[in-house]
Amino acid sequence: MLASSLRDYGPFLDALAGLSWPARRPVGAGSAGSHPSRLRGMAADFTEYRPYRFGDDPRRLDWKLLARTDRAYLRLTDDNATRSTLILVDASASLAFPFETMAKWRQACRLAVGLASVAQHDGDPAGLVVAHERGTVRLPPRSRAGTIPEMARALDAVAPSGSAPLSPALEQVRAGWRLVLISDFLSDELELLPLVRQRIVAGAEVFAVQVVSEGELRPVPTTRLAVDPEAPAVRRVLQPDTLPEYTKRFADWRAGLRRAWRHAGAEFTEVLAEEEPVRAIRRIVAGVEDTR
Repeated sequence: MLASSLRDYGPFLDALAGLSWPARRPVGAGSAGSHPSRLRGMAADFTEYRPYRFGDDPRRLDWKLLARTDRAYLRLTDDNATRSTLILVDASASLAFPFETMAKWRQACRLAVGLASVAQHDGDPAGLVVAHERGTVRLPPRSRAGTIPEMARALDAVAPSGSAPLSPALEQVRAGWRLVLISDFLSDELELLPLVRQRIVAGAEVFAVQVVSEGELRPVPTTRLAVDPEAPAVRRVLQPDTLPEYTKRFADWRAGLRRAWRHAGAEFTEVLAEEEPVRAIRRIVAGVEDTR
């Protein structure tokens, strides 16, 4: 995202007003928020009674019922909690494609800021990690005013280049958090999916967002030299008669990637760099596949 386009965030974020991002599973202990909690406590919304058992908190006893019936019951309620949301953005060189417009990187930035804004509207703390070759940018999840502009400025200060692993950032994700990975996933990190599974088993929600461009899906049928931006020594000549094979291989790889992430328990959404970002964010939050 270029500095001159920061002013464009206003109308973009206004279009997301009212969009909610409900938790996929009950949240554990945390501050009061909008998501159903696994913990039942002393909130105002009464759910049911349960007989008192040794070790239960006596403060949760219904003393009026005890006085009337001489029976000890707990008054159970459904509590709500917040879910901290951490947005992890891949700033490797392949996100700069197409290099004339940097459409993939621009879209990745819009998705990151937009999703963080939706989380904050729900009362959830939002944070950012940008994986970059010159060092990782970290903004811990916060609910305070000014968090979203701070994220926008942090992304604006980064130009995608080189290669940086995503897996170290997963160590920051705590049980019960929501993690969003925004990448093209062209770097083959074998340790990434096992770490994701561990976080999901521990109670985290994981959303994988793959950003691809029209130029990758449907290259112009001309002879060209294709250079891997993260490994410049890897070069291949693409010719019009080889494009059908390339298109099939790329489609098969993306389908396999989608299956692997979903098998790990994550939500997976493919987003075009040229897609209207508000539409893309609504799809990500709802878990809806594109029908194009």
